[in-house]
Amino acid sequence: MLDQAVEMKRIVKRFGSVLANDQVDFSASVGEIHALLGENGAGKSTMMSMLSGVYRADEGDIIIRGKPVKIRSPKDAAALGVGMVFQNFRLVHTLTAAENIVLGEKASFWRGTKWMKAKCKEIEELAEHFGLAFPVDRPIWQLSVGEQQRVEIVKTLYRGANIIILDEPTSVLTPGEAEQLFATLIRMKEEGKTVIITTHKMKEVLAVSDRISVMRKGKMIATLNTADTNERELAQLMVGREVTITRQARTPTKGKRLLEVKNLNVFAEHGRKALDHLSLHVREGEIVGIAGVAGNGQKELAEVLTGLHPWRDGEINFDGKRVKSASVRGAIDAGIAHVPENRMKSGLAGRLGSVDNLLFKSYRSPEHSIFGMLRSVKNRIWSQSLVEDFDVKTASLDAPVQQLSGGNQQKLLFAREISHRPKLMVAVHPTQGLDVGATEGVHKLLMDLRQSGSGVLLISEDLDELLQLSDRILVIYNGQIIGEQTFEEANREQIGMLMAGIKHEKGAAV
Repeated sequence: MLDQAVEMKRIVKRFGSVLANDQVDFSASVGEIHALLGENGAGKSTMMSMLSGVYRADEGDIIIRGKPVKIRSPKDAAALGVGMVFQNFRLVHTLTAAENIVLGEKASFWRGTKWMKAKCKEIEELAEHFGLAFPVDRPIWQLSVGEQQRVEIVKTLYRGANIIILDEPTSVLTPGEAEQLFATLIRMKEEGKTVIITTHKMKEVLAVSDRISVMRKGKMIATLNTADTNERELAQLMVGREVTITRQARTPTKGKRLLEVKNLNVFAEHGRKALDHLSLHVREGEIVGIAGVAGNGQKELAEVLTGLHPWRDGEINFDGKRVKSASVRGAIDAGIAHVPENRMKSGLAGRLGSVDNLLFKSYRSPEHSIFGMLRSVKNRIWSQSLVEDFDVKTASLDAPVQQLSGGNQQKLLFAREISHRPKLMVAVHPTQGLDVGATEGVHKLLMDLRQSGSGVLLISEDLDELLQLSDRILVIYNGQIIGEQTFEEANREQIGMLMAGIKHEKGAAV
């Protein structure tokens, strides 16, 4: 057996009355890629936060390379060779990549041009060694999301980490970039480093890990050799029941064209052209998936269709009528629902309860108010029925929604949007950050909308999700639709190439 790089024994962590980790044992070996799976709230992130010094364990022992240690802060963790790359990067956007990496070094206080030049060379060599090259002298804001992640990983390696924790590392990457990352992780493993990954993407876990540990409700359920398990078993261990993870069978839709977008030009901040003569359509009873790397116009497309962003020129027709200007109220009244990318920033008011959040779009209607006064009793009964119908787990209708798990926040958001029986649902990354059980529930809601005759525009960076749900997949690159595949012909490799801007039929970059 390989030497143990890290052991966590009988770990207990409480947050008030909530028991996040209950006598959990976890270990990872030297020269191993170890995946940690679990639903939201299972306790896996809390475990890794204690290992990286963000939290302190209430009970239990942490052993690094055979020696018991006390980790009270990220500084302690770094001194022990433990580093964590968070899903939300911890970078200063106005500084260069190299400056971010050396930030905090004692010697950097007296640095000069010569010192910084030497550091840039050192960082370049380290990055190239692990296949993580990026422009070290560019400010972070000029780098792609994938390059920013490389900066974070190199920062961890530069600071001497031998135990590297990656939180949802492929959520912002194209399939090609994910494969490059896996090659890097394998290189790290071959050099004796320990890599721990927390992720919801089981295909990737099975492709790159050596062992997989599964947590549920604060307890460690099982640790398995990757070669001895499969997606179905892992999903069942995570949620405690059978989970549907196969592509959803369907017959081609014959509904009329509900949404038509023709030659749409949209400009974003600083005059940047976000959408460039973009054209697409969505039929009734059809799910159209939009695949693409973040920053290629998906955000602006969703905002234009839901009335949040104006367009320069082009044509939008919805339900047989020409849309003349951007209007949120007009989009709502027309029957367009919206599940935004950031549910707590743009979809829900975290400090308010379920009733208020469910009423946001309909509080003016006679059903919910009279003479400018809300029908409080009727609204609570209506809200309670929606919470029950959509299986939203909340302590009470008045509990702030920021206290709900991510899955329950998303179900509440869907409950509000679907309650108005929309003709078109614009769903942006609807399962981002959700566990396999919550993801299954969201997928069922989208398929039910399709079955009821509504159109769905599904914008996602999760290729598995798009392949599972979409009748057609459109690939967006630099604000243009550069490829389309139907459910029957959808091909992961070809879509991945298109996402990188490579058209197969021409064999050249766009």
